[in-house]
Amino acid sequence: MATIAFGLAMAIFPATSLKFLFDWFLDLAHLPLDRAQNIDSDSEALLMAISGGLMVGLGTLVWQVTELVYARTPQHGRKILLPGLLAWYLPDCFGSYLAGAWFNLLMNTGFLALFLVPLLLGSKQEQTTAA
Repeated sequence: MATIAFGLAMAIFPATSLKFLFDWFLDLAHLPLDRAQNIDSDSEALLMAISGGLMVGLGTLVWQVTELVYARTPQHGRKILLPGLLAWYLPDCFGSYLAGAWFNLLMNTGFLALFLVPLLLGSKQEQTTAA
């Protein structure tokens, strides 16, 4: 749900008075905090809307796979979720690095942990139960 909320915010905030929140987020990703990064053009707002839509889609996909697959057969859910999460994480981090936003790698890693920790803990619990 946090992923969905963040994606919705990305899609709409650039067109609202809350744009400053994403200006700050971009500035943080490009440390130091110097107010050099902003969403100033229609093209940047469009890319935020597209990215936000993809985040909403990813969050919804993870939610539905968790509810409909992982809850019933965790090993199958994990086989779907792990590659999908890595397919987001790796190019996002690589692209962020190429864009000079190295701190986004750390933020992405925290975000990835929100997904992976429950999946990995569930795997350990299954192994303990099976033993």
